[in-house]
Amino acid sequence: MELQLIISFIGASVLLSIMPGPDNIFVLTESLTKGHKNGIGIATGLSIGVLLHTLAAATGLSIIIQQSAFVFSLIKYLGAAYLFFLAYQSIKEKKPLLHVQTETSNQAVQIFPLIRKGFLMNVLNPKVSLFFIAFLPQFISPKGYNITIQMVILGIIFMSQSWFIFSFIAVSSSRLNRQIRNPKFWKITKWGKISVLSLLALTLIFSEK
Repeated sequence: MELQLIISFIGASVLLSIMPGPDNIFVLTESLTKGHKNGIGIATGLSIGVLLHTLAAATGLSIIIQQSAFVFSLIKYLGAAYLFFLAYQSIKEKKPLLHVQTETSNQAVQIFPLIRKGFLMNVLNPKVSLFFIAFLPQFISPKGYNITIQMVILGIIFMSQSWFIFSFIAVSSSRLNRQIRNPKFWKITKWGKISVLSLLALTLIFSEK
C-alpha cells in the first residue's frame, strides 16, 4: 500500500468522523445526558461495527473489482453518485434538536450493553455498507497487497480513528456544550461535510483501476 494513499485515507476518515452525523451526535448526546463513560461505550460499539461492513465490502466487492474492469467502473460511478447524494442530503440538514440536561447520571455504567447498543446501531444500518462500498475503493493501490487485505487494513484504520474521535467527543462533551448551541458552528460543519463528500465523489470519478 502506498503511504500517500494511507495518509489521504486517514485525513478523509478523520474529517468525516468529526462532521456532524447520527453517530457522533448520538455519542455527544449520551455523554451530555448520562456521562462520558456512556458515550465511550456507545463509541466502542459503533467502531467495532465498522469491521463487519469492511469485511462485507472486502470479501465481495474486492473480488468483483479484480475480475471486471466494467464492473469496477460501474461501482465507481454509482459510488460517486451516492456520495454526491449524501452531500445533497447534507445541504437540507438542519441543526439537530439536542435535549441536554445540566446534570449527568452518577449511576454505575454497564459497559457491555452500551457496546452492544452501538454495535447494533452500526451493523443494522444499510447506509453504512453503501458508504464503505463507495469510500474504500478509491484508496486501494494496484500495487502491493491483495485488494481484500488492503480493504481490511483500511477498515481497521477507520475503526481506530473513529473510536478515538468519538471517545474524545464523549470526554469533551461538557466543553462542547456551548459550541453545539451555536448556529454558526452547525453551519460551518455542515458545509465542511458537504465539501468533503463532494471531493470524495470527484476523486472516485477520476480514479483508475
